[in-house]
Amino acid sequence: MGLFSRSPKGPAANKQEAPVITIDSIHHGLDYLVELVKQIRPTPYDDFKQADLKFKALFYKLQNDKTALFSLRKALLSQFLNSNFIPALTESGMVGSRGFLQEFITKLKHKLLPPLLESNDFLYVINHVFYKHHDHIWVEKIDNELWINFFKLLGVQISVEDKGIFQQLNIALQILSHRTVTLGLEKEVIRKFQKVDYENYPFFLLENSVQRYLQLANNFHEKEEVSSAVFKIIDAIKLCKQTIVDISEHRRTHGTSLSETYILFRIEQHLDRLLLITDVLDSDQHFNTERFLDYFIRIITYEKKKNSIRAFLSANLAFLAFKITEHGGARGEKYITATRAEYWFMLKSAMGGGFFISFTAIVKNLITKVGLAPFWQGFAYSINYAAGFQIMHETNTTLATKQPAFTASAIAASLDYFKEYRKPDMYALAITIARTSRSQIASFFGNLVIVFPLSYSLAAFYHSITGHLLVDSKAAHHLLEEQHPYLSFSLMYACFTGFFLFLSGLIAGYIENGIHYGRVNERLQNHPVFKNTLSPKKLQKVTGYVTDNLGSLVGNIALGFFLGMSGFIGHIFGIPFDIRHITIAAGNSAIAYYTQGNAESTAFLLTVFGGVLLIGLLNFLVSFSLAFLVAIKSRGVRLRDYPEMVTVVGKFFIKFPTDFFFPPKYPREVDEVKRRFRVKSKR
Repeated sequence: MGLFSRSPKGPAANKQEAPVITIDSIHHGLDYLVELVKQIRPTPYDDFKQADLKFKALFYKLQNDKTALFSLRKALLSQFLNSNFIPALTESGMVGSRGFLQEFITKLKHKLLPPLLESNDFLYVINHVFYKHHDHIWVEKIDNELWINFFKLLGVQISVEDKGIFQQLNIALQILSHRTVTLGLEKEVIRKFQKVDYENYPFFLLENSVQRYLQLANNFHEKEEVSSAVFKIIDAIKLCKQTIVDISEHRRTHGTSLSETYILFRIEQHLDRLLLITDVLDSDQHFNTERFLDYFIRIITYEKKKNSIRAFLSANLAFLAFKITEHGGARGEKYITATRAEYWFMLKSAMGGGFFISFTAIVKNLITKVGLAPFWQGFAYSINYAAGFQIMHETNTTLATKQPAFTASAIAASLDYFKEYRKPDMYALAITIARTSRSQIASFFGNLVIVFPLSYSLAAFYHSITGHLLVDSKAAHHLLEEQHPYLSFSLMYACFTGFFLFLSGLIAGYIENGIHYGRVNERLQNHPVFKNTLSPKKLQKVTGYVTDNLGSLVGNIALGFFLGMSGFIGHIFGIPFDIRHITIAAGNSAIAYYTQGNAESTAFLLTVFGGVLLIGLLNFLVSFSLAFLVAIKSRGVRLRDYPEMVTVVGKFFIKFPTDFFFPPKYPREVDEVKRRFRVKSKR
């Protein structure tokens, strides 16, 4: 935590960066700060951006009024020197260690009656100065550079002269280090290391370095020796952070659990807070103002939202979402084509998917002819869809509408970074989005270019073999009308389908993650029944299939039943609830067109064809949007942190429009793109 250095008394005080201040009353200083923030705080009728303008006005005043600057420094010092800020460093903004239910009940009670804070608690100061429930919003709206310049103007220093403050920092350091080491020894963390070298285990190194520093600091050793001990703590923190990065990479292939994700998040929070404290203690005359600003904003935000039930549920759902979507991001990478060879392979794979979905559409219409009861008809539809989707999976063919749930996770992963105060490269993101766009278009085209003619041909083949039309004239007109964009609810049903596509992707991701994290492969191989009844080769084949395919199998069955039973649900409840899937809609339209021939007007048929394309667009947009929102939520990514994203992607589209539809001869590289835009690469 940044503090203000004291300067010598006397007339020259005003010439010093931080003049000496006689501390009057802690209450007087608090009142001054409350009134000061009132000048910045926007009224309920103002746009929150007005806070930025008011803050600039205050900053200008402080630059030109030394008395006002002196008074503000005095008020702040009165709080720093008379407050206990150990809870602010060790508790505020940190995820609690209690279970979900206990934490939920506690927040519910505190929402009704907030807990009592001691007047000397620094959190008491924060809550009284920023007492409006929306204060964290406008604080975040103020430009970061303004805040940084404000802290510099005040003379935020890294030296700690007051022994009481120095002691509090040491206590907070010790508390946080003990908690971090304890979390680092949890089985969810330590199990990732096949053999732990306890002498060099980063979390033990952290504990040893902290204890060594405290021993030197308490025995009043030379400043250089103490400073060297602090730098060893920083080195240990970096090793711990690297350990967390390694575990995060490990869980991409080996899965994760809600408990593990929760623990890693808590460790990361503790390490960041330890870095903040060591930044003050290291005496290197360099204060990381950005890190202090991040803490300053975070502590205000947390204090304003600490009893928010909505924020609590949202955070816990984010943990669960990360568990589900992590494997989706890894799988999504294979649906994003970089080279022309990959593009043509994707197109062929999609054409294969169109081949199988044509038969699925034919079987669906044959089931309709049987005249089953609504439930059994829906059940038969479900089995047909699930079987079709699984056959496509087994043959490595592609269904275009299943891609968005995975490609969205892959794009969100490219926005994720490990809180090292750096942002992802927007030009690399633009390249990824272009690759995703052309891959998706290739998949849709590959599906449709086969589904339309093949479904038509299969309907003709059925007619020639049986002497009967697959669907009669009335049913055919109804099938065409069902895809019509404004004579039916097809577009609304397409949105429902997009949701089901997204949901089935989540289910598949959840199962895949559980299989990898639970080490199901190894457990099956060591199961006494399987081990003693199957040959090693067959056992390896069975366990390998379960590991690689069970998630997809469950996801395909789920999607099949979502699509197959929707019409039955809508029927029994008497509500407009059904599905429209682009490839199935295309197959149905082709079958109906064979029956109707030229009986329908050209305008009607063209509108139906347009309706099929709109169904596909809505399938994609809903599925992709939901998957992307869940993925960025699970990673703690906030899109408002990247206002330049739309601009960069737009510039990329204008410069390389064909990249969004067809791959260039050679894969586009980030450095090449930056040279074209004359952007300096950050090394």
